[in-house]
Amino acid sequence: SCLALITMCRPLPLCWPVVSPAALFSILAFCSFKINRFQKFLYVLVSTIFFFFQIQKYKDIEGAVKIEEVDGEELVKKFAEEMEEICKESTFQVNNNTAFSYVSFNIQVPTNVYNQDPDILNGVYMSEALNDIFVDNFQKDPTLTWQFFGSSTGFFRLYPGIQWTPDENGVVTFDCRNRNWYIQAATSPKDVIIVVDVSGSMKGLRLTIAKHTINTILDTLGENDFVNIIAYSDYVRYVEPCFKGILVQADLDNREAAALGQGSLCNQAIMLITDGAMEDFQDVFQEFNWPDRRVRVFTYLIGREMTFAENVKWIACNNKGYYTHVSTLADVQENVMEYLHVLSRPMVINHDHDIIWTEAYMDSVLFNTQAQSLLMMTSVAMPVFSKKEETLSHGILLGVVGTDVALRELMRLAPRYKLGIQGYAFLITNNGYILSHPDLRPLYKEGKKLKPKPNYNSVDLSEVEWEDTEEKLRTAMVKGETGTLSLDVRTSVDKGRRVLFLRNDYFYTDIKETPFSLGIVLSRGYGEYIFTGNVSVEDGLHDLLTPDLTIANEWTYCETDIDPAHRKLTQLEAVKKYLTGKEPDLDCDSQLLQQTLFDAVVSAPMEAYWTALMLNTSGMEDGIETAFLGTRSGLLRFQRYAGIEKRSGRSFLTSTDMENIFTLDHFPVWYRRAAEYPAGQFLYYMPRQDTRGRGHTNVTLSVSPLAYVHKKKVDILQPCDTEYPSFIYEPSVKETNSIIKCGRCQKMFVVQQIPESNLLMLVVQADCDCSSRYWFFVPLDPVQHNASVKCDRMRSQKIRRRPESCHSYHPQENADDCGGASVISLSYVLLLLCLSIAGSIS
Repeated sequence: SCLALITMCRPLPLCWPVVSPAALFSILAFCSFKINRFQKFLYVLVSTIFFFFQIQKYKDIEGAVKIEEVDGEELVKKFAEEMEEICKESTFQVNNNTAFSYVSFNIQVPTNVYNQDPDILNGVYMSEALNDIFVDNFQKDPTLTWQFFGSSTGFFRLYPGIQWTPDENGVVTFDCRNRNWYIQAATSPKDVIIVVDVSGSMKGLRLTIAKHTINTILDTLGENDFVNIIAYSDYVRYVEPCFKGILVQADLDNREAAALGQGSLCNQAIMLITDGAMEDFQDVFQEFNWPDRRVRVFTYLIGREMTFAENVKWIACNNKGYYTHVSTLADVQENVMEYLHVLSRPMVINHDHDIIWTEAYMDSVLFNTQAQSLLMMTSVAMPVFSKKEETLSHGILLGVVGTDVALRELMRLAPRYKLGIQGYAFLITNNGYILSHPDLRPLYKEGKKLKPKPNYNSVDLSEVEWEDTEEKLRTAMVKGETGTLSLDVRTSVDKGRRVLFLRNDYFYTDIKETPFSLGIVLSRGYGEYIFTGNVSVEDGLHDLLTPDLTIANEWTYCETDIDPAHRKLTQLEAVKKYLTGKEPDLDCDSQLLQQTLFDAVVSAPMEAYWTALMLNTSGMEDGIETAFLGTRSGLLRFQRYAGIEKRSGRSFLTSTDMENIFTLDHFPVWYRRAAEYPAGQFLYYMPRQDTRGRGHTNVTLSVSPLAYVHKKKVDILQPCDTEYPSFIYEPSVKETNSIIKCGRCQKMFVVQQIPESNLLMLVVQADCDCSSRYWFFVPLDPVQHNASVKCDRMRSQKIRRRPESCHSYHPQENADDCGGASVISLSYVLLLLCLSIAGSIS
């Protein structure tokens, strides 16, 4: 019967309408297993069918094929406008919440706050109405993660509610008032000088409390704030000598210094931490700070002694500050928080609902009512205050309301297929710090857990786009400008082991109503053009519904987060349901779907070709495990020639091997490397993982490339500039030889290029043992630590853009509420120094 069928199909053109190609191949496969003597004949026949079938496919779609040039300027503006819309929606939701119809399904109170305090109970009762608003917001936008209200009294209202997990001591230490969104919304940018007494009386517990107070104050500062710390006893010294005479930006490691003598140019405060003051220094304040009292003074009396308490309180109350007595470590948190409410008074009196956006931070998303998965977030928040006329001059802050925005959702608006193989998008803040970038690696692995690195959210753009040596790109983006820039770059792939030389075009613009700027990168060559075609849904769907085909699950072909019924669908399942009409209400990217269908049709003949190879078992090379093909639309076809138990690269092309599949951040490594090689040449690429000691080689078409030392940041817990070798194939060297010296003997080696590939054959003389020497290793010269270089870097000035709003003064402010009563021993010279620094920045 097989012979009869083959004979019947010999007039190939007549056979096309009768038997579908898929059915024909399955029949031929059956025949090939039954009749071994006709294997070669079948292989030739199938190859011929494949050839004609491919020609027919291309003829059918040839008229619809187009090559379009990518307009980077239009693209970045379009992406920015879409991101602006999302930001506006989030802002609108926050605005809706501030009418004080407040809400939440979960109330959390820090362990150090008494949960039966009347202010807490009244606030919880008043804010119950927020529940309905939060639920309504979520129904309008299911991509929302958290919505919240943080009260000035300490309680935290959260939707959706979660089960709070205590630490190892059984304590829930979370305090919403310590979060950046609360601090930035409650106060305008601030310049803070912390003055700490280190005299002989400040020993033991007092010094411990003082240090904890300093750390707590520092925790309330953000990247828009500036700070310095001065210690005094018989003499005055800067805690960090490198920062003498300046204010430094209050990021996590104080790396970037402020523009000398300027700071934030907004709120200014002196924080005095001591155990006693002998006098009130009225003449100093009268000369340098009165009558406007633009520099506020906050005093913290340390210890149980109340001697000279009146002097300490007088200093705070007569300089629009606040006085607190800190006798134990448990008192520190609540007492430090008071200064935030004082600084918020001018804004509250003005009734200014300033909307703030925070820098990036790591937070959890919700799975089954338990916060589990870490994501990069930004928060949008605004203050909530009392509007009662009788308390207007007191400027009473009730709290801060806000919502989180997952940066992943913003970056989905700049899809990979529009940016090309080497292209990408990134976001930065007004301070030049990265919100999102493919080279930002915020996590490290500790055992089986992923944890945030200490300074993950204060990585400057210049640390990843380091080819921008003159910082033209950074400066323009920080200033919120729109423009373009071209750079020759060297980018690393394969976890830094390989380097690509690219010519990148950068396009950038600001995102209105936010402090953020967006940049996109298009590489010359494949990044400049996009290959498109138009095929019918019927044809495309037919070729898409094959078992050995996947699409990038991290990309958004169809929006599956809006309807809860769609959230468990993979992207491929969602596409199939949408195209077959089973889920017509799905919101899908029509351009990406059209490109995917086109790629499915064009690449379908490869399935027949791979099947033909599998039928011709005598022609199959031993060791071939997988054939695969990827396209710009994220489509991946593959054919497995070996079972999983026989494959050496078992994770290859699976979700556990993120380097080799399409992700939100990058194309696969083999795709990126092959794209930069000359067409028609073979690239041999060896993944380093899951080989189980049995070498594993993937082969794709295309590549070229020198050896240089690549300067790049390394994934370690402390910031460090490190140089390490990356190796690049130099195609101009066809053959070379040299001698390796191994102690008392030497041996010759010869290297010869294998044509049409990136392989080299190495032949080494074997009569000299070099096994004790790792001659392939390139030693690096040790770099001596230079303290002055570190200091120069810490003091160096980088361009930043100050927030537009500032509320530091209001003539109607009532400063009578300035705290309790307690003490300090302060030097006249020190007070003069602090006021002069504060005065120089005003």
